[in-house]
Amino acid sequence: MGNTGGRRPPLVAERRPTRAKAKTAKKPKKPAKPARKRKAAPQRKGFVGMVRRLFGWIGHLIWTATWRVGLVVVILLALAVGFFAMGLPPVSEMLDGRTRGSVTLLDRDGDIFAWRGDQFGGQITTNTVAPVLKNAVVATEDKRFYHHFGVSPRGVASAVRINLREGRGPLSGNGGSTITQQTAKLLCLGVPYDADRWKSESAYEADCRRSTLQRKLKEAVYALAMELRYSKDEILTIYLNRAYLGAGARGFEAASQRYFGKSANQVNASEAAMLAGLLKAPSTYAPTSNLKRAQDRANLIIGLMEEQKYLTPAQADFSRAHPAQLSEAAAARAGGYFADWVMEAGPSFLTRDTTEDVIIRTTFDPRLQTAAEDALAYIFENKVKEGSKAEVAIIVMSADGAVRAMVGGRQTKVSGAFNRATMALRQTGSAFKPFVYAAALDLGFTPNATVVDEPITIDVPGSGPYTPKNYTSKFYGRVTLTEALAQSLNIPAIRVSESVGRENVRKIAADFGIKSDLAVGPALALGASESTLIEMTGAYAGILNGGLSVTPYGLTELRLQGDNTPLIGQEGGMGERVISEKAARSLTYMMTQVVERGSGQRAKLPDRQVAGKTGTTQAARDAWFIGFTAEYVTGVWMGYDDNTPLKGVTGGGLPAEIWRETMLRVTEGLPPRPLPMDIPAEVEAGQDTSRQVPNNNSRRRRDGQAERALIDVLRSLLRNR
Repeated sequence: MGNTGGRRPPLVAERRPTRAKAKTAKKPKKPAKPARKRKAAPQRKGFVGMVRRLFGWIGHLIWTATWRVGLVVVILLALAVGFFAMGLPPVSEMLDGRTRGSVTLLDRDGDIFAWRGDQFGGQITTNTVAPVLKNAVVATEDKRFYHHFGVSPRGVASAVRINLREGRGPLSGNGGSTITQQTAKLLCLGVPYDADRWKSESAYEADCRRSTLQRKLKEAVYALAMELRYSKDEILTIYLNRAYLGAGARGFEAASQRYFGKSANQVNASEAAMLAGLLKAPSTYAPTSNLKRAQDRANLIIGLMEEQKYLTPAQADFSRAHPAQLSEAAAARAGGYFADWVMEAGPSFLTRDTTEDVIIRTTFDPRLQTAAEDALAYIFENKVKEGSKAEVAIIVMSADGAVRAMVGGRQTKVSGAFNRATMALRQTGSAFKPFVYAAALDLGFTPNATVVDEPITIDVPGSGPYTPKNYTSKFYGRVTLTEALAQSLNIPAIRVSESVGRENVRKIAADFGIKSDLAVGPALALGASESTLIEMTGAYAGILNGGLSVTPYGLTELRLQGDNTPLIGQEGGMGERVISEKAARSLTYMMTQVVERGSGQRAKLPDRQVAGKTGTTQAARDAWFIGFTAEYVTGVWMGYDDNTPLKGVTGGGLPAEIWRETMLRVTEGLPPRPLPMDIPAEVEAGQDTSRQVPNNNSRRRRDGQAERALIDVLRSLLRNR
């Protein structure tokens, strides 16, 4: 029996037959529309087609090159801007751009009257200046300053259009520079001054101001770098501190102090407009040069501020009706001749070439300076022919040599001009004669000693006979020394000089301060030598102070700004004794007679004693009057720069009148004081018992009695010294 090993086979269900699924009939697809074919552009054949394809290819090439080159330029520009920006220092290091220092000059009362060098008033910011000043600068120089990125393409295009329309080069004249670009130029695009590269600071600054295309491009890059590195207010702060505003003022603080005597945070709208107006042309619009022109320029700025809503119409009208005015110190035009003289007198490394800020206190008196200038103007307006080219110099000083006022020429509002009071060497004429009589008085003669005025001839070795004459060509016989000086007689002066010895006269004149070479012949007594007005006035001051030498001085103290300890100081100019006090007092009396009854009567003052001396040189090329009261010594010189003879002018004429007008103003309000002088007893008693000066043609022919008397006097003097 068959068997499968005892296991039953598995049960398997039978498969049921499956019903075939009915296929769903698909909807027939709509036939697709055939794609619309573009009409190919008709291919032009021939030459026209070829040219068209050529230009298309060129245009494509240019476009491709342009954007690629532009991308490269942008990348390079960004790198350049970033490079400059990384090298820019902090703002605080860029505010004072001077390469040299400044000198501030104070008068005898400690008030500022002059400036020299580059003046920097101290650091200011946009937050510390008066808002109206900040607005004036923006309105004038760059009204879109707070809205552009450092360069204004619109401004450049407008400037180029204006320049071309006015017949200039595209970069000449208006530059269209933004304040940022102007600041970049003030910084010289980051290039410091190098003495080895430029001949001078002027050459350096001229190079910084050049307007070439290459420099303009570099300026634009530097401006963009500044915009990246600094804020707008920081850029404006640099600009406000570094801009040159005329008269040596660097920055708006210095300019405000210079012109208005106040800080930049105190200026009003009219003053702010005037300062902002200087930016275009500092020298042209400086109010010290032409106040009316500066005010007209300021009115234009006020109009811009009104237009840009920085000022209301009422404020603008008020500012126009009340224009800015100069301070008294600014109106004095920087101290003129006096300030120049003091700058020359001090050490150059602390004055003319200083790199420090220096304060100098001086002997200057503004009231006396005004007195001298007004007197000069009065005489030339009322007593001098219109159109005269004659020049005048005036010096007023105290008895100790302290110079109080100085006029070096008829143009008084100047700086750096030729100073006839200190630089002009001119023959002194009879103004030298007091030193002749000083020698005689110092040897023991009295004002009432007599000398004979009669013809004289002296044999001068190498020159032959010398026969002097009086100005009047007359002779007056025996006269006293006082009369001879009062009438300015020539022959008596020569006789006295020959008697006391020319060397004595030369020594006394030199010891009194006449440093110029003195003549060696007999004409020494008549002022044939040359000297300056300041030397002569200083020598007369020695007579007033009792016979002590005097060195004219103007500087009393010099210190660095911020320091309290002076580097240089001076309290007076008196030196050693030249003649005895008695001789000086007698000479003062003799000189009062020059004014009372002699050649200098036009110098008389109504309320006080005056001592002085006239001087007129050969052919009237120079005319002098130098004299003093108990308060001041004043010297006046008049002449032509080219030595042309004066017409109808002597020292007792116009110079004496200028002296009088000056001293009327100088002594106004001062109580009169008597001069320190000795009136001879013989004069008071109406007697004449004085010794006679020898009457001869030379010292070799003096008689024995007079010779012994002179020798006795000399021996007595030698024993006493």
